[in-house]
Amino acid sequence: MISFPNIKINIGLDIIGKRPDGYHNIESVFYPANHTDILEILPSKKFELINKGIAIDCPVEQNLCYKAWKLINDNYKVGTVKIILYKNVPFGTGLGSGSADAAFTLKMLNDMFNIGIDDETLIKYASQIGADCAFFIKNKPSFASGIGTDLADIKLDLSGNYILLCFPNISVNTANAYKNCKPHLPEQKLSELINLPIEEWKNNIKNNFEASIFPDYPILSKIKQELYAKGAVYAQMSGSGSALFGIFKDNPNEFELENCKRTIGIKL
Repeated sequence: MISFPNIKINIGLDIIGKRPDGYHNIESVFYPANHTDILEILPSKKFELINKGIAIDCPVEQNLCYKAWKLINDNYKVGTVKIILYKNVPFGTGLGSGSADAAFTLKMLNDMFNIGIDDETLIKYASQIGADCAFFIKNKPSFASGIGTDLADIKLDLSGNYILLCFPNISVNTANAYKNCKPHLPEQKLSELINLPIEEWKNNIKNNFEASIFPDYPILSKIKQELYAKGAVYAQMSGSGSALFGIFKDNPNEFELENCKRTIGIKL
């Protein structure tokens, strides 16, 4: 069985406060976009995790796909499998690709072995693996709160627009990004601001991480400025970075950005 775990972008991100458990409460809009890894799962006499594409530099036991399989196997005794992951989306970009790989592993195992786990239970399992994993179970526009696992459906449709994903030659450590951020309550809630016309997002919808990350990585600020200079109606760093995106009315494939090692245009 083969699937294509996609990314998500964050539209706005408010860091509300630090929790007693050390995590942070956030509010953000998660929106799926069609830039993917490739994931194949096959029955096998022993567990194997084969990594192709971008190298995953961690022990197998720390890989989120392994954790997803182990969680399902511990609860439903599905047996060992071979997982082949072609990693196409870079790490440390704030696009949730590792979380997507784990969530798709859960869904694929559920289908392969006809377990019959409902979406709400899959979401609970995904939340045990990582904060962003739960989103990729239903994989549709959502308002995220708590640590990112409390999800509410929203009526946000960006279809017909394009995004340009920008991958600079740096990665941002998520733990350090949270360590350096300054939580605060927003003057106006993102759940209200997201209903504004997209042309008004630029001056109203912010990613709190930019204030703490851009001074350390000024190239990210330059990329955001380039996106607006090229005609983006809205531009932002996704999550804790380092990827940025611009939303365009017309196809942005025709140009590249000076400070990016890679750009990808996607129709929403």
